Amino acid sequence: MEVLQIDITGKLAHFRKYYANNTAMSFSIPPRTTVIGMLAGILGRPRDTYYEEFGSDRIRSGMSVLTPLKKTFHRLNMLSVKGKGDLNGSGGRIQTPFEVVSGFDISRDLVTYRVFVSCTDSGVDTFEALKMALSLREHRFALTFGTANFTASVSAFSIYKRADIQEITPIGWVSIHSVVPSRFIEKIDFDPDRSPDSMEMIEEDLLPADFLANQNRELKKMVRALFSTSSKEMRLQLNSPYYRLSAGEDNQHIVFIE
Repeated sequence: MEVLQIDITGKLAHFRKYYANNTAMSFSIPPRTTVIGMLAGILGRPRDTYYEEFGSDRIRSGMSVLTPLKKTFHRLNMLSVKGKGDLNGSGGRIQTPFEVVSGFDISRDLVTYRVFVSCTDSGVDTFEALKMALSLREHRFALTFGTANFTASVSAFSIYKRADIQEITPIGWVSIHSVVPSRFIEKIDFDPDRSPDSMEMIEEDLLPADFLANQNRELKKMVRALFSTSSKEMRLQLNSPYYRLSAGEDNQHIVFIE
């Protein structure tokens, strides 16, 4: 078993919630379906053709937030189109709310997510192709954070070999650095005596995880997950094993989104 660690950085992000039909609301983190889209783009896979190849039964993925995040609403001045004749702007304009994910200081801060990728036996070929493309920095398509104008790039990449990875059965409290499916969590530790500056901000959301292999972007699986938006680890009690990734004296504890 190997794990790829990919840091992806951009200025702004928008991962539209599929159930928001009148307001462009955004997930705080890219759902697994967005992550596999970025990985497929690195390999140059055509749109909507990679759902089976990158399914969670083949490619395992996890994620952590490396920079504190905030979300703000902005108004987009869109054309009001009720018929073909309105495409020239004659139908007037309509203001549409649009939610943007950014750092706390939008003028200086960047948004960085850390993606972890591993595979099962059936996903080895795809995993090896992805590892080669990242090692050689041969990316077929550009990365974006949700929309085409929110460009992103791989800011760091590393590989954890088998000797650097340990699967651990949890006993008591453990600090987890990644997104964790809610069904794996027994308890969450909140310390009311922490100062506001040191407190972690934790969100829970229902995230798309897999598409059916019919090229219609039809959801096959969703995962309810807990994650920190303040780039801090979460102190949890788990009912499922987690992985320790070791790089010298630095350790990360992660769980795959499955």
